[in-house]
Amino acid sequence: MSAGTLELKSLKNSVSPEEWQARVDLAACYRLVAHYEMSDMIANHITLRVPGEDDAFLINPYGMMYEEMTASCFLKITHEGEVLFKPDFGELNYGFNKPGFILHSAVHKARPEVACVIHTHTYAGMAVSALQCGLLPLTQTSMRFLKVAYHDYMGVVLDLAEQEVLVKDLGDAEAVILRNHGLLSVGKTVGEAFNWMHRLELSCRAQIAAMSCNSPLQEVSEAVLKETYMNYQPQVRRPYGLMEWPALLRMAERLDPSFKA
Repeated sequence: MSAGTLELKSLKNSVSPEEWQARVDLAACYRLVAHYEMSDMIANHITLRVPGEDDAFLINPYGMMYEEMTASCFLKITHEGEVLFKPDFGELNYGFNKPGFILHSAVHKARPEVACVIHTHTYAGMAVSALQCGLLPLTQTSMRFLKVAYHDYMGVVLDLAEQEVLVKDLGDAEAVILRNHGLLSVGKTVGEAFNWMHRLELSCRAQIAAMSCNSPLQEVSEAVLKETYMNYQPQVRRPYGLMEWPALLRMAERLDPSFKA
């Protein structure tokens, strides 16, 4: 074992080609979230539905850093929390985090079209989640989130009863601000979910920066807001993530190709 690394047995020849590709994409997504400074040590989660298995998704081992995730490290669990597969972590014996399971399984169960769910605790996301005004349409990027969903804080996510409330608040949206908590995005692909989270994070960072300047904020007319919002909708553009995900995978490989192990 190399110094500073956790080496696991490769699963490439033990799972279907479809599941292996899903694992590679998921590992890359963790690395990219870390690269763009959206990770919180071992906290938070990115989950991905297993192709061809309606009741199974991949989740990170609770104890590993985002920047060390690999395709072979993920646990496979059901929507009810049954562990279908767990890598051999030796004496570390990593499992999955209960709040992460509750949060993500709720979305995977309620939204069958959703493949990937990303949850973050960034300083900007948490800051905006704590503002009564929520996310303001101050920039072109944030105008995409004109109808972002909100979910009120109900304490640390340890009660399965919160799943019903979360799913209702999320509705058919692709992004939700978890009040006094953080951010969550979903997508039909890993690339789509990452695109939503990256842009939501940029919107939050821009708002916090602008509000910190102690200067009046420039407002945009309601008509222009609505027009801009509509330009971001599915019927007028290609799916999010479609263009940039291959490029992001290449960047992840340049940064450190070990995510494919």
